[in-house]
Amino acid sequence: MTAHIIDGKQVAATLRAELATRIASLGFRPGLAVVLVGDDPASAVYVRNKDRAAGGVGIAARTIRLPMATTQADLLAVIADLNADGDVDGILVQLPLPAHFDQAAVINAIDPAKDVDGLTPTNAGLLAAGVPHLVPCTPKGVMKLLAAAGITLRGTRALVLGRSVLVGKPVAALLTAADATVTLAHSRTRDLAAECRRAEVLVAAVGRPEMVRADWVADGATVIDVGINRLADGRLVGDVAFDECRAVAGAITPVPGGVGPMTIACLLENTLLAALSRRR
Repeated sequence: MTAHIIDGKQVAATLRAELATRIASLGFRPGLAVVLVGDDPASAVYVRNKDRAAGGVGIAARTIRLPMATTQADLLAVIADLNADGDVDGILVQLPLPAHFDQAAVINAIDPAKDVDGLTPTNAGLLAAGVPHLVPCTPKGVMKLLAAAGITLRGTRALVLGRSVLVGKPVAALLTAADATVTLAHSRTRDLAAECRRAEVLVAAVGRPEMVRADWVADGATVIDVGINRLADGRLVGDVAFDECRAVAGAITPVPGGVGPMTIACLLENTLLAALSRRR
């Protein structure tokens, strides 16, 4: 068996084209503000990609770059200004923040109506309650990839490997809402490989390069690899050993080119949704 490769680039391109058409008909441009603190090279690349993608669909994007020496109080003041700015529909603070920041306090300061990353307690609570508004971008992208691949989730045994508030827990909530039977597994799970083998849908979001091997994957399972890890030789790999797992799985996402493009596309969709909601 050779798995069907779920092409995140193509699915994301289709979503961006749909968003561009919708935004062109609005009569206004949704506004997105991205706050970047410090000089982390990877974060800078992500922010540039977000700016370019936003402009491509008609969103007015701006980036606020703050030096590493920025204090917590200074960052909170910037967020307060953006909360009050009528031209800003979405606010995203690029994570991770430098170590001297209280990341939770920074996220909590964002107006939930502008929280296009879906991470504030208000939006996390709405998701947990089954009435989501702004859903975290990567989990939302995972669900869109499953839909694009034609995967039936109702009644399916799904396992999410990783319990982070950024990906693992929200993905589990979305899968549950789609009527899958969900196991949330982690480093303390007993016989983790056996648990993974029971899954018909396996979402790997643990942050350990190529942790999931072929003998962890059930024949014909759908494997969504959220991880992105840079090895010492410069290669980017996911949390799944792609070459060996694709020989077992029924469908699988590559790294890069799988979930990653969907994260930015879903950020743009969330910005549009926030803009429309604020103007009701």
